[in-house]
Amino acid sequence: MFNALLAVFNDEDGASLVEYALIVALVAVVAIAGLKVLGTNANNTLSNAASSISS
Repeated sequence: MFNALLAVFNDEDGASLVEYALIVALVAVVAIAGLKVLGTNANNTLSNAASSISS
């Protein structure tokens, strides 16, 4: 029984899955942050352009 439990902890196949999941999560966080910043800047730019046109 101890050897079976030890074999489960020594199995490294799941480690690559966890690493890929962490990479995907990091990419998602960076993408969301980037889109939020770009979205705010684009909104400000378009608002300024609209107010200049309407004036």
